[in-house]
Amino acid sequence: MPYTSDRPRTSGSRFGGSPRRSGGRPGGPRRSGRPRPPAGPNPLEQALTAAAEAPAPEDQSFAELGIPAKLVTALAGEGMEKPFAIQTRVLPDALAKRDVLGRAQTGSGKTLAFGIPVLARLAAEPKQRVASTPRAIILVPTRELARQVNEALNPLSRPLGLRVTTVVGGLSISRQMDALRRGVDVVVATPGRLIDLMDRRAADLSQVEISVLDEADHMADLGFLPAVRRILDATPADTQRLLLSATLDGGVDKLVTEYLTEPAFHAVKQTTDAATAMDHKVFSLSGPAEKLLVASEIAVRPARTIFFVRTKHGADRLARQLSRAGAEATAIHGNLNQNQRQRALDAFAAGSPRVLVATDVAARGIHVDDVDLVVHYDLPGDHKDYLHRSGRTARAGARGTVVAFAEPGQGREINRLHRDAKVEATNDTVHPGHVLVREIAESGEEVVVRAIPQRSERSHSGGGQRRRSGGGAGGGAGRREGQPARSGSGFGGGFGNGGARSGGGRPSGSRPSRAPRQPAS
Repeated sequence: MPYTSDRPRTSGSRFGGSPRRSGGRPGGPRRSGRPRPPAGPNPLEQALTAAAEAPAPEDQSFAELGIPAKLVTALAGEGMEKPFAIQTRVLPDALAKRDVLGRAQTGSGKTLAFGIPVLARLAAEPKQRVASTPRAIILVPTRELARQVNEALNPLSRPLGLRVTTVVGGLSISRQMDALRRGVDVVVATPGRLIDLMDRRAADLSQVEISVLDEADHMADLGFLPAVRRILDATPADTQRLLLSATLDGGVDKLVTEYLTEPAFHAVKQTTDAATAMDHKVFSLSGPAEKLLVASEIAVRPARTIFFVRTKHGADRLARQLSRAGAEATAIHGNLNQNQRQRALDAFAAGSPRVLVATDVAARGIHVDDVDLVVHYDLPGDHKDYLHRSGRTARAGARGTVVAFAEPGQGREINRLHRDAKVEATNDTVHPGHVLVREIAESGEEVVVRAIPQRSERSHSGGGQRRRSGGGAGGGAGRREGQPARSGSGFGGGFGNGGARSGGGRPSGSRPSRAPRQPAS
């Protein structure tokens, strides 16, 4: 079926709302005539659940789904011959210019579920680029996720004559302004940095035709929704919206009902439960001294290990302590600029060092294969952070082990985390030299150290080769990761944007080394 804007609106579930307005005030949410969701169970959540339970569509190729021929060829060139389940569900409605609310697990291919419709729509209606005026925006919560989306789309956009650029905090804003002035089609952005550029009149969103919100729930967790609203209000009222979210809490449901018009609902069931892909363990310890000794014993294991802590200062301190104990370690957290974070993750991915210490926020930016152990050195604040941290292991079909350290008085807290995360864990009281500690310390295959890839800052803002991870090391401050800071533009919201909050990117899945080679988010 050829690409078309008048495809019958038959697929997907629906939630009430007014028809899409063809005009209206540019720069405003589509609120008029919008019924309020009824009390009781969230109807949006119910619609997504129903969508996941719906029979799977027939297997179709990208061409059969209506993807333009040039894009089909570009996908094949990247080793992508067959769409993933979420893509099969989303693409027909997204290509028909419908608003879409989607949900899919990490590694399901959701990056291209929204990326392909963006590129297809712009390629089907080519227009001359206007300085600082993109035709599509993709909002993501973190720098690393922005990098991942950029790296997935760039190889596909170039054959179509489209230009994709990334604007995030931690990199030169002047270079990003220059890229926008030269004219771009798609901007992949973190909200705070895009607000900075709007305030400097370097980004004009009045001609945006399609907008994507990826990981809307994480944006809500990080306090981004006011910035997201401001950005969406700056786009035309009839802009097509694609919103991807794992959950609809934190105000995401209000965002859906205010900005999406008669959306199609698409979701896929999780194919692997966290409890079956990972072994969850609790090591109960007598206090901080034993905690560090046990961590040091585990850290010398031959395989890659990630330790998670709750503060930036704590990440730097633990990395130093583990290094002094004989396990070379590096830290990654929001106080580092993008190049520092990238260098740290590149080194970790290359196998030297084998130990990475990260904060909660940075958890979403770590996309490294062959991590078979995650240690919650400090317990996370909630079950979602527990799952995001833990998700750095058991990737690409592999198994992994997750160990949580519990000090006296934390038993009830760790039980609540596991209950809310719907995982079962063993719980053992251990000490340095304990048989279970030695078992973990001796586990895993020895890492083969590889050469670290050479990168440049310029590659981060578009046109670079496809790469998998981002990171850095060094620095540190005592401010708890997640506390707000003021940006240079006076906008104070969010992580990883224009000097405001900073952090890592959502696990979107590491791609297996074998075909099919799809970006796994």
